[in-house]
Amino acid sequence: MHGIAAMNTMSHDFEPREADSNIVVPDDVQQAVRTLLRWTGDDPDREGLIDTPARVGRAWREYCRGYAEDPGAHLSRTFAEVGGYDEVVVLRDIPFQSHCEHHLAAITGTASIAYLPRNRVVGISKLARVLHGYAQRLQVQERLTAQVAQCIWDNLQPHGVAVVIDAQHGCMTGRGVRTPGVGMVTSRLLGCFLDDSGSRKEVLALMGRG
Repeated sequence: MHGIAAMNTMSHDFEPREADSNIVVPDDVQQAVRTLLRWTGDDPDREGLIDTPARVGRAWREYCRGYAEDPGAHLSRTFAEVGGYDEVVVLRDIPFQSHCEHHLAAITGTASIAYLPRNRVVGISKLARVLHGYAQRLQVQERLTAQVAQCIWDNLQPHGVAVVIDAQHGCMTGRGVRTPGVGMVTSRLLGCFLDDSGSRKEVLALMGRG
């Protein structure tokens, strides 16, 4: 591979969609939050917590809005007019937030996504949208990595896909062993990036993992 299209998203904004403050939170959801607040030792009826159950309900609808979308739909529109470009495309350091399914604690980190197109490419923002579509669900990092890679593989049918995720987990930093600053790295390689050692070495180097 001799031609590289790479972008570092730390210098590019992907604007999140605004939360819907008009969502009506059902009484049973609010009651569940009130029960949890009471169980932790606080008083859900005190002034500072009166509106917390509704806020928490709306927040979780936002955190988990990925359940309401098909991430693969973002890859439906592709482009063939790329001036003959047929080399690897890399989108680096895409920031994301998710929540672990074991403790509902935050997972925060970055993902780098690469693919080697056959005849068509997709808009770069769509790769980030695929990531967010899966991240905005209850997750484990290993599954998130695999889902993003498989979605791109199935929908774009490229020569190869590589996804590397580096994240910190609130269930480890804020509870349990309480060890902040520890990052977990997972990867999924498909196609030529898995089968060809030269391609694998190059794409991982472009992601800063060489």
